[in-house]
Amino acid sequence: MNAAGLYIHIPFCRSRCSYCDFATGLYESSLAERYVRALVTEIKTWNEVERPHAVDTIYFGGGTPSLLSAAQLGTILAAVQSRFNIAAGAEVTLEMNPGTVTREVLREFRGLGVNRASFGAQTFDDNELARLGRSHSAKETLQTFDWLREAGFENVSFDLIAGLPGQSLTAWRRNLERSLALRPEHLSFYLLEVHEGTPLAEHIRTGKQPSPNPDLAGQMYELMLESASAAGYEHYEISNLCRPGRESRHNTKYWNGAAYYGFGCSAHSYDGERQRWANERNALRYIEAIEQQLNAVAERTELTRDEARAEAVFLGLRLMRGLNTRQYQNHFGIDLRTEHESELKQFQEAGLVEFEGDVIRLTPAGALLSNEVFSAFV
Repeated sequence: MNAAGLYIHIPFCRSRCSYCDFATGLYESSLAERYVRALVTEIKTWNEVERPHAVDTIYFGGGTPSLLSAAQLGTILAAVQSRFNIAAGAEVTLEMNPGTVTREVLREFRGLGVNRASFGAQTFDDNELARLGRSHSAKETLQTFDWLREAGFENVSFDLIAGLPGQSLTAWRRNLERSLALRPEHLSFYLLEVHEGTPLAEHIRTGKQPSPNPDLAGQMYELMLESASAAGYEHYEISNLCRPGRESRHNTKYWNGAAYYGFGCSAHSYDGERQRWANERNALRYIEAIEQQLNAVAERTELTRDEARAEAVFLGLRLMRGLNTRQYQNHFGIDLRTEHESELKQFQEAGLVEFEGDVIRLTPAGALLSNEVFSAFV
């Protein structure tokens, strides 16, 4: 069996970012303690899959998981090790934000076996950070990065956001230069999405901040690829680059259709075949569900064959290596190139996809307009 990944959601943040649409809330020590107890209970009593796969990636996401103490993180990891078969050399990622950790606690995290940091830099411009509602400064980003290296983290990923309201191409270039100069092993970059109900959406609606410029954001995307490629990074997924061999092993499972098991509020799971399920989104309701019934699953879905086929296409095409149509045909019994001949021809003529043997892949232009390509298969 192929190895699975574990996702563990920590919903607490020091402050709420203006663009955030995730299941998060402000950190309270007493609630965090209760939440950790619920997590440990969920992990130890989990029985959603009769014969779970061995696990070779563990990912703490959020929220800001680095707000947990080393003792709390160690308690969760001990529960994971008691319930699952963890492969030697497993990738263990902890999301963190600058200013939420000390030199000492990073050493403690590393000592617990955390070997990868996903690091929310977002931008190196203090004015842009303030407009996003971020609680850290660019100086704290640099300091935290230095502390990560001192603590022995040899696998660090930066998150960057492009297309911010009022952001210029020159400012974005400065962000790239500062990021690439630090030589993190991995870079995740996102074009800003404005979600209804967030403070940022309200700021734009009322004119407090300008609307993002999609054409300018596209130029920023292209500049990112050009600059990172020149610096030796590989563009392996639509929004992700890495130094050779440093792909996110955990996130790659999502795109390859591997199994992943989620714990904590709003966590999603997939058995690697057809079954998906998701936990209660609200942190307090999640805690109460675990305390009362040892289960917080709020939604279950069985993919139809057509849904499974569509997912295999648009998740597979997210990887820049492309989708192997022969493997797809062996699995689903359908020739993708024949079934979608007209659409694929249009995409090829528009320079959005290219073919190499049995492989279909997005071009750089296709990666920027990927949603338009994916819509043909959904």
